[in-house]
Amino acid sequence: MPRPTKGPRLGGGPAHERLMLNNLASSLFTHKAVTTTQTKAKRVQPVAEKLVSLAKRGDLHARRQVMADITDKSVVHELFTNVAPLVQDRSGGYTRITKLGFRKGDNAPMALIELVLEPVAAKPARTKAKLTNAVKATAAAAVVEEVVEHTEAETVVDENIVEEAVAEAPVELAAEVAEEAAPVAEEAAVVEEAPAVVEEVPAEVVEEAAPAEETPVAEEAAPAEEAAVAEAEAEAGDAPKADEA
Repeated sequence: MPRPTKGPRLGGGPAHERLMLNNLASSLFTHKAVTTTQTKAKRVQPVAEKLVSLAKRGDLHARRQVMADITDKSVVHELFTNVAPLVQDRSGGYTRITKLGFRKGDNAPMALIELVLEPVAAKPARTKAKLTNAVKATAAAAVVEEVVEHTEAETVVDENIVEEAVAEAPVELAAEVAEEAAPVAEEAAVVEEAPAVVEEVPAEVVEEAAPAEETPVAEEAAPAEEAAVAEAEAEAGDAPKADEA
């Protein structure tokens, strides 16, 4: 015995049920919304979404698969031309079911099934990675603080040890340090007095050196003056002889 499909049965048999759901899907693609019972709406929803997924592919094979269920070519054209481009960015959930209450007469629960043709809103970026980075940063900061505190404690201990060692040092060591420092102080005093002597010496040297520099010039100028006088006398001696002649 063949196993029946899950959910409530619609119609007299499987073929009748399949035709009923295909016709309801055709009405949905034509009018974009259909009012029916909640049972039929829940059963036609997966059928309609399967046909929309085939229409999003848009190739010839997908069109032939849709035409195997929907025989009306105008409905198939509407599905591939107008409906598929509107849901191209949507990854699923092409239909929406809204409950409308109960029908008068038989009190059947009614529902509105419609196509979701609104544009897809972009989802906000996930902040999980940022949170993990923040946690890592806080952990690293805590480790750094611990290291700094540890090093500060070590430095305090070292300073205390040095102070205790200085306080406990013998008096003889201090005396030896003072004796070694005395010659250094004397040398510093001598160095401070030396510039005064250096400043006085150049003045005397300059005074003694000045005449020495002038004498050669005077000695060189004397022969030149004597030669000029001799020439003048010679010219004067030649002049009277010329007059006498």
